[in-house]
Amino acid sequence: GAISVYAQNRDYHDTVKKRLKRLARWLIAEGGGEVKVFVDTAPVPEKPLGQAAGLGWQGKHTNLVSRDLGNWFFIGSVFTTLDLPVDAAEVDHCGSCRACLTACPTEAFPAPYQLDARRCISYLTIEHKGPVDLGLREKMGNRIYGCDDCLAACPWNKFAVTAQEIRYHARDDLVAPALADLAVLDDAQFRTKFSGSPIKRIGRDRFVRNVLYAIGNSGLGRLRAVAQSLCADPDLAVADAARWAVERLTK
Repeated sequence: GAISVYAQNRDYHDTVKKRLKRLARWLIAEGGGEVKVFVDTAPVPEKPLGQAAGLGWQGKHTNLVSRDLGNWFFIGSVFTTLDLPVDAAEVDHCGSCRACLTACPTEAFPAPYQLDARRCISYLTIEHKGPVDLGLREKMGNRIYGCDDCLAACPWNKFAVTAQEIRYHARDDLVAPALADLAVLDDAQFRTKFSGSPIKRIGRDRFVRNVLYAIGNSGLGRLRAVAQSLCADPDLAVADAARWAVERLTK
């Protein structure tokens, strides 16, 4: 199964927030005032603010792109009452490139700079509750948590650097985990395996649902028995995904 790069180790929300809180404490000590830290934890328009702050520009895939880092980086924000110098906003450097748009497996970009989240695999595997539309399941391939296709396609990534923070380096068991092992996790086993990982946030049921879609797309007949064993799962979305996988592998 394929897990998004950012989720192959510790939860970045925790690590980035700790760093920003350290910065916030320094700001208070040096200049006083009030501060508030956010890392994807409130309805803060982080990407437009990031562009206004000069971190990068919003690419055609709607994610922030940096001339120095490509689009492989995390963002967070510190709100403050301090009167600070204003940075120059970054300008768009996408040009005529459409690499990220054509890379999307589900055609989730109706136009450049526009994302239809209802078709985005990251949304479907992480945020979407219940069964995924039949027309999108096959296009999800083996992706069981998130999707990096539009990010990976960006040519600005040639400037990306490897994270110095060891907690961002991939765990070996999450680079290409075996679908058969993941499908049979019960709730306690799921929470143990993904302790400290952002994957833990979606819960066992949604994760196993994703795994079953990947099993159905695998073409591996030997996984049919695994799917069959989950056809009566108490979670309706899991049971539905299991029956779909069995049907796909029976053809």
